[in-house]
Amino acid sequence: MGEPPYRDLSSYLKQRCGERVQKITLDAGLTCPNRDGRVGRGGCLYCNARGSGTGAWSRGLGLGEQIREGQARLGPRYGARKFIAYFQSFTNTYAPLEQLRTLYLEALACPGVVGLSIGTRPDCVSDAVLDLLAELKKDYLVWLELGLQSAHNATLQRLNRGHDVACFTDAVTRAAARGLETVAHVILGLPGEAPPEMAATAAYLGGLPIQGVKIHLLYVTRDSALAALLLRGEYRCLTLEEYVAAVADFLELLPPGCVIHRLTGDPHPGELLAPEWCRDKYRVLKAIKTEFARRGSRQGSRWRSEAAGPEGSRFKVQSSKL
Repeated sequence: MGEPPYRDLSSYLKQRCGERVQKITLDAGLTCPNRDGRVGRGGCLYCNARGSGTGAWSRGLGLGEQIREGQARLGPRYGARKFIAYFQSFTNTYAPLEQLRTLYLEALACPGVVGLSIGTRPDCVSDAVLDLLAELKKDYLVWLELGLQSAHNATLQRLNRGHDVACFTDAVTRAAARGLETVAHVILGLPGEAPPEMAATAAYLGGLPIQGVKIHLLYVTRDSALAALLLRGEYRCLTLEEYVAAVADFLELLPPGCVIHRLTGDPHPGELLAPEWCRDKYRVLKAIKTEFARRGSRQGSRWRSEAAGPEGSRFKVQSSKL
């Protein structure tokens, strides 16, 4: 498919580590404050019972076994000998500090694991947790993956996120003060958002000290609250063409050095309700490249360092002439 018009994760890891590095998704058996009642019940609008995870822990698979299975599956497929342990399911800083330390060290002790990627919420990163990650960063590659989803408080309320944009800004700022690398998660196609709102989220992130962005398509999974909206005709998924245009707009507004960890979603088999086109990841990525070629642009082409978020802070986006 040729060199991508954005800074892709695979190339970045190969440059940083000298060879192919593959992420292994893990389920550490944790939960979420938006499920257990501390923040809310039922989770976010788009989540189902598995919390976007693998469900491996509930099947009795410990971290070591999950890592070994991942290495056996992904190593030969991608020619990888080095791996990042990606704590993906639910909120992976939502536990007592010593429990977290034990989990992280267990993953790092596995042969071939060179780093951690910790998926969590911005309202679940205490200073003590950040200090622990900063300690581990001295010897390993460590990413803090924070779910933002949108830089609009009204959208976060619709999603039942249980935190606001200011909470995300605070978490990123405290992580940056410790030298941690932060990856922001965003979702395109959220209810109530059109291209201007999605672009505003990109501009907000472009003004923060983050090192990576993971872009998700809002696909609808069975047994989620979003599925009920879809079936009642109260939500419409983006078309492939709309999504591709939104991704290109988003990337143009990000700094050129920001690492792009993901550009679409990977629904679990049997869980997807809509849209059907997102099953073909290769087609989506090819369409994004084609759109950039049509525009004659790439990541960062409209980024301005003075741009910041829509929620009460500076916000300036250069209008597109394409």
